[in-house]
Amino acid sequence: MNAENCKNLLELFYRQYKNQNENEIFLQSLKDSKKYFTWHDTYQNIIKLAQALSLIIKKQDRCLLISENRPEWLISDLAIMFANGITVPAYTTYVERDYEYIINDCKPSVIIVSDQIQFSKIKKIVKAKPFIKAVITFEDIKDIDVELINTQKIFDEKKFIKKSFENLDIKRTDIACIIYTSGTEGNPKGVMLSHGGILNNCEGSILMLEEIISNKAKFLTWLPLSHSYEHTIQFIQIAVGAKVFYAESIDKLIKNMNDCNPNIMTAVPRFYQNLYQKINSNFDKIKGLKKILINRTIILGKKKLFKEKTSFFEVIQNFICEYLVRKKIRNQFGGSLKAFISGGAPLDKEIGIFLNAIGLPTLQGYGLTETSPVVSCNPINDIRIDTVGPPFKGNHVKITDENEIIVKGENVMLGYWNKEEETNRVLKDGWLYTGDIGHFENNYLKITGRKKDILITPGGENISPVKIENYLIKIDFVEQALIYGDGKPYLVCLLTISKEYKNISNELILKEIEKINKNLTKIEKIKKFLVIDDQFTIENGMITPTLKLKKYKIIQKYKNQLESLY
Repeated sequence: MNAENCKNLLELFYRQYKNQNENEIFLQSLKDSKKYFTWHDTYQNIIKLAQALSLIIKKQDRCLLISENRPEWLISDLAIMFANGITVPAYTTYVERDYEYIINDCKPSVIIVSDQIQFSKIKKIVKAKPFIKAVITFEDIKDIDVELINTQKIFDEKKFIKKSFENLDIKRTDIACIIYTSGTEGNPKGVMLSHGGILNNCEGSILMLEEIISNKAKFLTWLPLSHSYEHTIQFIQIAVGAKVFYAESIDKLIKNMNDCNPNIMTAVPRFYQNLYQKINSNFDKIKGLKKILINRTIILGKKKLFKEKTSFFEVIQNFICEYLVRKKIRNQFGGSLKAFISGGAPLDKEIGIFLNAIGLPTLQGYGLTETSPVVSCNPINDIRIDTVGPPFKGNHVKITDENEIIVKGENVMLGYWNKEEETNRVLKDGWLYTGDIGHFENNYLKITGRKKDILITPGGENISPVKIENYLIKIDFVEQALIYGDGKPYLVCLLTISKEYKNISNELILKEIEKINKNLTKIEKIKKFLVIDDQFTIENGMITPTLKLKKYKIIQKYKNQLESLY
């Protein structure tokens, strides 16, 4: 479907709805098999909820949406737009103080929450904020202090007037949503994304996915829809007319893949790191002929990935490996998987090579919340594993004299909500200064570091900590790693250890670090390490909901212990 001619995201949905069999299931919960919506259900419920919202909100009023991934999420998002409001998604992993910050910043007129757990976090705030006019819930919640509106009652309403979503007074340049950054470098900032910005991402994605999926694509969604990456994916799912399955939880992801046999799944690098460790661990236990076959599969898979010449005998061997090894691996993920797509942070090169070699095509892309979010992605027919692919159609990308990646195009944000100074700092003459360092290799973008992540030695040399951290987290017993040493004479690392290895000795840790040091330059070598008992979690505020370390908070907490290593 051509997203280029759509004026807004509602029109995109409406055109696809008109193309579909309206009685076919569009949205399916895997947590509750009875919770599904056909294309017609979705269409009419968008209208019903929009009518209810229109009685409460004015044009461009913000509506805070707090929910785990479920079918009602997409319906609510589009209904808010249809009522001329602006969706403000928020993570369900936030605590009360996080919600208070966002509510004070965007001042929503309406809050939509999924269940009792989420409502209990915002109840006190709602009572104290007169600008919040209504609270709408997906589940039936009773409360004596706050009047709640249940969506099921709205959806059950029999009166329903069919409406066209075309020729609405919503332009591509209008705000579709305000998505708050994950706060890795301080307080979250509200990124204003336009209808056109997200449609631009849909256009690029459609071109990329044409070679991967059929007309009846199946997507499994598990990354929080409050993240810009997954938020845009839902409109790509609409654009390709996919059937969408909502995962039960991250713990049941592999089970859910077998439940619904998805063609596409998007995830952040942490998921692929865990997958790599699990598969590798299973491979290590295999002996004899099977072990030889697996090793051959990986070797030949790498040769194919890097387009190296293969002999006739190797072609026959690869055919056998495809049938006896790769097909069995794919069957563990439902059997229909055409591609994993990785974004949100850099994917380790070795992990990307390994997954592609064993028959799990993994396409690395690049983007930011501020770019709606995708800037570029590897195509399935020409994967260059240490790059993030060519820019999407309509995205203009340049490298400055300081090697910073800058982006211009419809996909670039309109600005930060209520933060003019911060907006002007990163948006100059229409160009977004990403803070990422990189260069082009034959039109493929390669990320080499991040300006703010760069550590500078006393001698003025630059070190990328991410590269070294990626080495560390591939150690079997290392759960999380952080490199420290800006302006210091040498580098040290802070490690958390997996629970099953909690009694590991310092000698074994040092031995593994020494192995890594052999692959590092003199200034990159790790001289000392610190092991802490605590894990970095979303709950203790040390990682973001997309599993990225909040380095500034971790350093702040462990500063004295890290400094004692010098």
